[in-house]
Amino acid sequence: MTKTNGQKPSQRAALVSRSPKTKADKLAVSSVVLERLKAEYPDAHCELDYRNPFELLCATILSAQCTDVRVNMVTPALFARYPDAHALRAATQEDVEEIVRSTGFFRAKAKSLIGMAGMLVAKYDGNVPRTIAELVPLAGVGRKTANVILGNAFDINEGIVVDTHVQRLVRRLGLTRQADPIGIELALMPLFPRDDWALLSHLLIWHGRRTCFARKPNCTGCVIQESCASWPAV
Repeated sequence: MTKTNGQKPSQRAALVSRSPKTKADKLAVSSVVLERLKAEYPDAHCELDYRNPFELLCATILSAQCTDVRVNMVTPALFARYPDAHALRAATQEDVEEIVRSTGFFRAKAKSLIGMAGMLVAKYDGNVPRTIAELVPLAGVGRKTANVILGNAFDINEGIVVDTHVQRLVRRLGLTRQADPIGIELALMPLFPRDDWALLSHLLIWHGRRTCFARKPNCTGCVIQESCASWPAV
């Protein structure tokens, strides 16, 4: 079984008959998608509130199976009480659980936060590392979270964030039929300029939240409708 680092495989593939067949076809679609989404969402960005890499790391761990809006309601109290890894490492499980309870899976998330902070202190003097190889072993961190941190906190494009919105959109577009997030990421990397990898995720996430909904996408209002392999049969 392929490891997905806690991410769910996409449940819907694009229609084979309309999917771009060759790499050249996929590059053409990718170019149009990137250009039009940049124009549609010029302010696309990470919607988690944070002031430094440590706060983004905590917020991203809390965002699993939770909306960014809810996480942003919880993190001010968390960061006020535990502003850095040294403070969070010394927290009690019960106290962190109470603060993050409304994000769901609060026991596991509290354990991950405290464990992550302890590892940062023990290995990196409380600082957040800058490589996937160093980030992924941290408690509560998988490849998706590592890419979020690198791309947004450090402006390092080492990979592409593949969340449920990205999975859904790129499969509807026909850019890949991979079902697991790592496979999808590897399929997307050759299709988009490396300098745009972090932005690409934001653009797709914003489009997924605002237009290409999971159950009833607004295809008539979609700026990339003509490039979509699934339209009009989504």
